[in-house]
Amino acid sequence: MNKNAYLISLITLAIPAIIENSLQSLVGFVDTLFISKLGINEVASVGIANNILQIYFAVFMAISTASTIYISRYTGAKEPEKVKQTITHSLILTIIVGLLFGLISWLLAENLLKLLGASDEVLSQGVLYFRIVTTPSLLISLMYTLGAILRGTGDTKSPMRVGIIMNVAHIGLDYVLIFGVFFEGFGIAGAGAATVIARLIGVILLFRSLINKQLITTVFSYWKLNINVFKGLLNLGLPTGFERLFMRVGQVIYFGMILRMGTEVYAAHTITGNLTIFATIVGTGLGVATTTLIGKSLGANDSEGAKKYAKVSIVITSVSMSIISVIMFATSPWIAPIFTTNATVISLIIIALGIDTLVQPAIGTVSAYTSILQAGGDTKFPMYSTAIGIWAIRTVGVYVFGIHFGLGIVGVRIAIAIDNYVRAGFLYYRYRSNKWIKKLNIGSLNTQ
Repeated sequence: MNKNAYLISLITLAIPAIIENSLQSLVGFVDTLFISKLGINEVASVGIANNILQIYFAVFMAISTASTIYISRYTGAKEPEKVKQTITHSLILTIIVGLLFGLISWLLAENLLKLLGASDEVLSQGVLYFRIVTTPSLLISLMYTLGAILRGTGDTKSPMRVGIIMNVAHIGLDYVLIFGVFFEGFGIAGAGAATVIARLIGVILLFRSLINKQLITTVFSYWKLNINVFKGLLNLGLPTGFERLFMRVGQVIYFGMILRMGTEVYAAHTITGNLTIFATIVGTGLGVATTTLIGKSLGANDSEGAKKYAKVSIVITSVSMSIISVIMFATSPWIAPIFTTNATVISLIIIALGIDTLVQPAIGTVSAYTSILQAGGDTKFPMYSTAIGIWAIRTVGVYVFGIHFGLGIVGVRIAIAIDNYVRAGFLYYRYRSNKWIKKLNIGSLNTQ
């Protein structure tokens, strides 16, 4: 194929994933908008709860990423038995982890929020919201894995269709349960309930898609525990999970620092995050397509094709994310007042988005390289890169620039910028070495 063919294949597969991620971000946007009408403490409450949720997402994403990598490889190699056994063992692992995190959420909700330094006003609302949305963590874990299974086979349209239905339902439920229609609304508790119901709808529909595609088997031998399959998933999943955990735990720590800078600074940071997510979702969608196509190419022993997909992904991801960032900054004077009437918060949001336009080229590059290396089976190097970037650069930088020098949100964004440019350099070095292309094989399977 020529370069245009690789580009078209990547974009074609990425578009449904981008649409799906866009809908999820739209729900987050609307959710924040609705909650902002309740008050600034409610915004901070949801922001803190969601910061902890990011750690949960990191664990669930580890399982789903490992599943996608193996399934795409075995799909490309035309080994349906290994595809099915990878699916069954991914689901078993997902259910165990989802139930465990649900129990932790119920028992330790207040302690976890206190760890972030939540005030008494924020704590009461935050614990309520956190328990509602995280006790059924099984739904979250299944959402990740079921979608990853479909994407690993090259089907990004089914998750998109499920996402449309789920997110439309979420927005409607959000309004009704937060504000009420013929009854008094439930406020922040209603926002949490709407999220849970929408996830339940999504899980049911994703299961139906897998059944229709005959990706879930009732043959017992595929469900019989096979240590080789679990080892394969863990070998890829653990570094991926730690990579996300290094990122999220670091965020929890420096978000705590931001919270101590004042409620206005924290609210501005939270709202800015909901705006910059529109650039991130494009990178995530392209990352999904990149992982799948490189995995299939390597499964078919086409390493040159994998490298060509990688080159196209790097350029298109960085450029597209940068363009979206510029658009968000240009429109921020009109968008920011939608979320708050606080003049200080609005000003801080505009400043933060302005700095982000200078950072997005690096963020896009990091996103592309991470997907490429993970698709090749090299999940450890992104983990090392993130550990250094988040802990040695970003978290320290937030304290030095944001607190020590008193630069506030400007200092926070400077620290984020330095982190991403340094990580981009690390990942580029690994990519150029070609050591990211690994041979993967779960091993012999007994499916008789």
